[in-house]
Amino acid sequence: MATLNSPLKFLLLPPSIPRNSQIHLLPTQTQSHCNTDYHLVFVIGESDTSVSKDVLVGEDSANFDLAKQKITSWIYFTVVLGVVLFILDIAWLDNSTGFGKVFIDSVSSVSESPEVVMFLLTLIFAIVHSGLATLRDPGEKLIGERAFRVLFAGTSLPLAVSTIVYFINHRYDGVQLWQLQKVAAVDKPKMHLWESGIMRITRHPQLVGQVMWCVAHTIWIGNSVAVSASVGLIGHHLFGAWNGDRRLAIRHGEAFEIVKSRTSVFPFAAIIDGRQKLPKDYYKEFIRLPYVVITGLTLGAYFAHPLMQAASFRLHW
Repeated sequence: MATLNSPLKFLLLPPSIPRNSQIHLLPTQTQSHCNTDYHLVFVIGESDTSVSKDVLVGEDSANFDLAKQKITSWIYFTVVLGVVLFILDIAWLDNSTGFGKVFIDSVSSVSESPEVVMFLLTLIFAIVHSGLATLRDPGEKLIGERAFRVLFAGTSLPLAVSTIVYFINHRYDGVQLWQLQKVAAVDKPKMHLWESGIMRITRHPQLVGQVMWCVAHTIWIGNSVAVSASVGLIGHHLFGAWNGDRRLAIRHGEAFEIVKSRTSVFPFAAIIDGRQKLPKDYYKEFIRLPYVVITGLTLGAYFAHPLMQAASFRLHW
């Protein structure tokens, strides 16, 4: 914090500010660039350390001014992020070229206990992450702010990914110390006898969706592999529909027979022949969270096709 101690400060003071006030130049970082700006803060009295509580000394938290953003900066950020993720994938995640598996195997060789390995992975990440954060000031002076940020992220991110992945893969290992699943709010898996919503259109929406997918992809691709895959998938789902009806009949008896008489496998057939009577507000049955989630996941899977293809190619199956 710089202080103006020259006579010029008295010329800057408003008439309401006493002559014995200190003028401090407090540095602030702008969001659009890394240059340091300064703003004047009037401090009543002679102390160099006291600042009025009415003055905002720190940065304005979560303040985002769209007008100050630069498109070039966001493009630069996106490019850098893409390069970092690409390098991370090759140098760490890919088992054929990366060191992630080697790192996990090395730590796992210390002990056969997943608890010990989990603790060591967390400890290594904590030491590296917090250690580099502690060395930030001298590190930025030595190699620069951007270079140190790249070093920080490039070291911490792979270790974080490895720790999270190990936890996911081993989350059910070890000794069970307590059991809360039986009192959880989530219902146990049940064999439901649905009748509303999409069931009014078709009793087996997964079968219908799979047939639509197979027909569209077979027409588009037009080769024997697509035909073979479609025959297998449609045959499997036809069996699943028959077997599902059979199990529902065993489980629910007459109730299923009633539902079966009101619904159809072929879309809209029961509605057309009058067996299915739609309520006036039937559309409300579709404005529900599960349908929204499924729709979002379906759209996400559609737009993620390039990622799925790239991942499949790399598996060499």
